[in-house]
Amino acid sequence: MTERLVVIGGDAAGMSAASQARRRRSADDLQIIALERSSYVSYSACGEPYHVAGYVDPLERLVARTPQQFQAMDIEVRTRHEAIEVDLDARTVTAADVDSAIPYQLEFDQLVMATGATALRPPIDGIDLPGVTELRTLDDAAWLRRRADGPKGPVVVIGGGYIGLETAEAFHHRGFQVVVLTSGEAVLDRTLDPDLGHQVVEALEDMGITVVTGTRVSCINGSTSVESVGCGPETFPANLVVLGLGSRPETELAAAAGIPIGDSGAIAVDKRQRTDIDGIWSAGDCSQAIHRVTGQPVNYHLGTIANKTGRVAGINIGGGNAEFPGVLGTAITKVCDLEIASTGLTSATARQAGFQIVIGDARGTTTAGYWPTASPMAIRVIAEEPTNRILGAQIVGGPGAGKRIDVFATAIWNEMTASELAWTDLAYAPPFSGVWDLIHIAARRTTY
Repeated sequence: MTERLVVIGGDAAGMSAASQARRRRSADDLQIIALERSSYVSYSACGEPYHVAGYVDPLERLVARTPQQFQAMDIEVRTRHEAIEVDLDARTVTAADVDSAIPYQLEFDQLVMATGATALRPPIDGIDLPGVTELRTLDDAAWLRRRADGPKGPVVVIGGGYIGLETAEAFHHRGFQVVVLTSGEAVLDRTLDPDLGHQVVEALEDMGITVVTGTRVSCINGSTSVESVGCGPETFPANLVVLGLGSRPETELAAAAGIPIGDSGAIAVDKRQRTDIDGIWSAGDCSQAIHRVTGQPVNYHLGTIANKTGRVAGINIGGGNAEFPGVLGTAITKVCDLEIASTGLTSATARQAGFQIVIGDARGTTTAGYWPTASPMAIRVIAEEPTNRILGAQIVGGPGAGKRIDVFATAIWNEMTASELAWTDLAYAPPFSGVWDLIHIAARRTTY
């Protein structure tokens, strides 16, 4: 008898799960139906700011597979169809076409909850004005690109995280006056220590992007559309406001159905991406994972994790045996020529987790100092005291700096000490590094 797998959410995690399940089970054995409420499936959300900036054209280049390509794999994809209720007892999903709002029911044997994350929209007066938007889906990216192609009015980005800074760069690159407002004392305060965050702020200001820290926005002003941000003595003119305040796991559908939510606020799963309800799986931004350093449940919204957890769920639904080994939260971005990367714990999160720490800082250049393209670079290593095990690392620097974070991610993954890393045999040539890479120097400074 043919089983039916219903996947709720058609981006990285959901479609990875569907694809892996199909590779292991034929259409005669497993019918697969995926529901996606937006217009696209299997796309790169991380590439959206670069489409807005004009670096990536056309928009469809961000799409890995179309519904037609999935259909050729015997995976039925229903775009602009939204799941509105899950009944675990009846084993049904109630869904509706977004345009017609006419509901219908789908029976399922297996269910993947890959509902992703949703942008934070705090109760700010005026947040629903025309001209106030977020950047989550390809539909959002297409809308913002049209604005970027239009008149060059002032743009305000609320939030100093990855999406906020990448969007600020996009509009700055297109010639707009851009202001970034953040409530933190610097930017990227969840992934960088404050002094490195201040270094990023200084670099942004040097580029011509205004950054205002320590500002909590309470109102957005306008009549028929947005005109300014802020109330009281300091306001910022804006023809466009982009919300980059972070995101939260979208778990309302799961919680209403009785699917357990974990301590991280995301759907609780085991290493095989199973919930504790038979036949119910979850992957991606809506599910929690275990941090490899702290051993605690966490919820990160990263495409790397979504693809991997979706793959694990799909392999297991297909009859295989896969486990997701955990996360470090490794992330990287750029703003113009400035590259920013982090992995593992920051100084603050390490202390909150109960670690005694020692910090190794090194400043130098991305290449040999005499090389014509040498750019400044700062690396910080956070190690446990007294074991010297590496707990985290952060990098801020010019072109060629950021991907060094992968060395640290590999070291933390394998529980290396900083002193071990300080002697690793890394490649050297003047166009790429000094004879002692700054990785070596920062690691060494945690020990002597």
